[in-house]
Amino acid sequence: VLSMSKFNELKYKLLGHPPYSPDLAPSSFYLFRNLKQFLRGKHFLSNEEAIAAVEAYFADLPETHFRDGIKLLESHWRAKSIEVNGDYIEE
Repeated sequence: VLSMSKFNELKYKLLGHPPYSPDLAPSSFYLFRNLKQFLRGKHFLSNEEAIAAVEAYFADLPETHFRDGIKLLESHWRAKSIEVNGDYIEE
């Protein structure tokens, strides 16, 4: 309930989630893409080391990181699905 009130306060328009596609899924589009880039080339000797690196990555993100990602996702959805009437197409 609290998150929806914040969502409304920020005047975001709620968009329906299209059928799953790796380049349309929110986590694949912004969250994991950047995390994969951060982890690329790193080697960890233990699970604890890997967990600490991921936690440090998220702790160091700027305050606007996720808001910026939502804005990018909206334009990405429009280009990939909404403006083609919900049909998923490869360019």
